[in-house]
Formats: sequence, C-alpha cells, structure tokens
Amino acid sequence: MRLLLDTSTLLWFWLGGRSLSEMVLEAIQEPRNDVYVSPLSAMEITNKHRIGKLPGVEGIIANFDDALGADRLLILPLNSAHALLAGSIKAEPRDPFDRMLAGQAIVENLTIVSPDIAFDALGARRLW
Repeated sequence: MRLLLDTSTLLWFWLGGRSLSEMVLEAIQEPRNDVYVSPLSAMEITNKHRIGKLPGVEGIIANFDDALGADRLLILPLNSAHALLAGSIKAEPRDPFDRMLAGQAIVENLTIVSPDIAFDALGARRLW
C-alpha cells in the first residue's frame, strides 16, 4: 500500500499514536507499505507553532528530517502537477494545505491517512 500521512496523522503518530486506530497504526508501521509525508506538513506544523496553535512541538520541528528517517517515512516532493490539480478541484474545502495534500495523493495514486472527511470531497482516497 502507498500512503500519504496528513499533518494531524503525522503528529499523532510521532506523539505516541494514541489518537490513531490500531488499523491505521499498523498500516503506517507495515514494512511493505511506502509511507510518504509532504513537505507541506513541515510548513503547516511550523506555521501553526509560530502563531501559537501548536505549542510544544519545538523538538519535532528541530528534528523533522531525522524523525522521518527513523520511522521509514519518505518525503514526497511537490511538483507543478500536484499544484495544478489542487487548484483546479471544484470541491468546496478551501484549506490550501488540504487541497495540496489531496492533489499530491491523487496524482501519485496514494491513499491519504486522515480523519478529515474534507479529503473525500476533494476526491482523494482516504484511510481512517
């Protein structure tokens, strides 16, 4: 399976996985699965921390790339195909982070791992 973690799923995974179902946790940890993270998640975490909505994540920010490697998580580079699709999706969810993650998931044929039903409206296949 090829998965793309949304930002909240990534944070919950790194913070001990208590908010993740057993099925989701197993899917992330399954060695045969390719599990990707978007650089947008790094931006979203840092942005929310900067404006005070995500306190206590300084360690995650400082060690982001090392933590990805330690957990076998792969960075999924952004490209113009992702951005063009994200901008053209006619569905209502306006959050630019969600739209770009959906664009990446659709273009790369990934299943997004997220509790957020907005991804359904954006046309991304979702696991939760």
